[in-house]
Amino acid sequence: MHSSEPLHHFVDDYLRYLYEIQPTGAALDGVHMHDDLLEDLSRSALESQARVLSGFARRLDEIPHDGLTEVERVEHPVIAANIRGRIFEIEEVRTWERNPQYYADVLATSLATQAIFPYAPEDERARRVLSKLRQAPRLMQAARDNVKEPPGIYVKVGMETLRGVLKFIEHDLPRAFSGVDDLRLLGDLADASVDAADALNGYIGYLEAELAPRAHASFRLGREKFEKKLKLEEGLSIGVDKLLAIAGRELWATQEEFRRVAGRLDGGGDPIAAWRRAKDDHPEPGHLVKTAQDQIASLVTFIERHDLVTIPPAEPLVVAQTPDFYRWTFASLWTPGPFETKPTRSYYYVTDADPSWPAERQADYLRDVASATLWSISMHEAYPGHFVHALHLRQIESKLRKSLLFSPASAVEGWAHYCEQMMIEAGFEKGNAEVRLGQLAEALIRLARFIVGIRLHAEDMSVEAGMRFFRDEAFMEEPGARREAERGTFDPTYLVYSAGKLMLLKLRADYKALQGSKFSLRAFHDTYLDNGTLPIWAQRKLMLPGDRGDVLE
Repeated sequence: MHSSEPLHHFVDDYLRYLYEIQPTGAALDGVHMHDDLLEDLSRSALESQARVLSGFARRLDEIPHDGLTEVERVEHPVIAANIRGRIFEIEEVRTWERNPQYYADVLATSLATQAIFPYAPEDERARRVLSKLRQAPRLMQAARDNVKEPPGIYVKVGMETLRGVLKFIEHDLPRAFSGVDDLRLLGDLADASVDAADALNGYIGYLEAELAPRAHASFRLGREKFEKKLKLEEGLSIGVDKLLAIAGRELWATQEEFRRVAGRLDGGGDPIAAWRRAKDDHPEPGHLVKTAQDQIASLVTFIERHDLVTIPPAEPLVVAQTPDFYRWTFASLWTPGPFETKPTRSYYYVTDADPSWPAERQADYLRDVASATLWSISMHEAYPGHFVHALHLRQIESKLRKSLLFSPASAVEGWAHYCEQMMIEAGFEKGNAEVRLGQLAEALIRLARFIVGIRLHAEDMSVEAGMRFFRDEAFMEEPGARREAERGTFDPTYLVYSAGKLMLLKLRADYKALQGSKFSLRAFHDTYLDNGTLPIWAQRKLMLPGDRGDVLE
């Protein structure tokens, strides 16, 4: 009987269970007691998880609300939605039964986390990687057993991702542990890598020869599941029709601003031509890291000079070339988990052009990371975006508000995307039309995701039509537009970037109206970040006492 159970005690037990079933998530949180394990994604394990989660839901319901503090009454439904969202994913969305990429992503993230963060000596982390590699065949067998009738696009993307993981294991992972000199350990790693690679190759062959020819299922969630997913995972209870109206309004306004700013550049009145011309200003090959490092220094100076947000003390952010074993990304932030017990540096990785490429290919690659775009990326990933957010999380005592396993994407990605616009509003690079155009270009892509994601899953938009939407409405080149549309099939709620930003802008406006002359942008930002991983609807409850307004309008 748990009727008098303290809420914090329940959170401790629930989080302990999540760490057991999600060892990769535990490592990203900075909890390493399960680092030698891979997730068990067999059908029986997932069905067991659903039963256990249902037990947690019943147990949470038994905690009487009249015994909760005012803050706990806000937190209680956050936990309930987290539990229900996990059950919904297992029982109704069933990604584990539809998408081979799901298994590839688990393996890749699990291995990369051990390779990148020096939270323990290299030999120790190498032994944990060894353990994970030995479990890779079991993971691939679970994928083979579970995924029977996938959408064709899922098989295509799944094979691409699996081949990337295969390359990571065979060619890149050894470089991550090049300092290991234990010959027996190195031999065991080599043997386990061969077995893991064989398992991946076997599954790729099965997908290509057997599953792909009969992969005709629809990728669509459908309106009902799409709206339920948004409600449980993001706390967004607005119907898709209203969401489309909001997104369309914002897209039109942003396009108009993009055209206005582009008109200030030499583009002959053509916004696409102006943007292409702006992209000619890019770092030279070999200088991307230095350019990003200089940007970081400028961003920190601007933030401090304009008193925009508190930057907690921490180990310096390292801006570095992406390691060889992670070159498939262009830019990424790798920061120690909020529960990490010792000071560990964070890394802002950027991927320069490969010096072995011909000069023309290097230049083409770097055009996509023009200086104007790189400013927004650095704001998003580092200052004042994800990195500053992570620093605030480390200072929080509440496990609920600290753990990334409770964190809705709209609150995290919404903050980082909001920061891109907020910095421009605060006067960063005032008068620099190219930097403003770069920020607007990023906003257009996120707004196109907002619309395409909904229409792919709640209406009947095709991937081809989605590609054309990104190309024509967000002014993207066709290859990038196609990648974005394909992503929408397996990342249905990638509207979280724009939706989160818009929810934050509304929260800021309402908070400013409440505070009146006492309003401080820094205080608003600090309060938001210090509330941790709570969804934005819960932030409104805490920051706007008695609030009954919509999170988005």
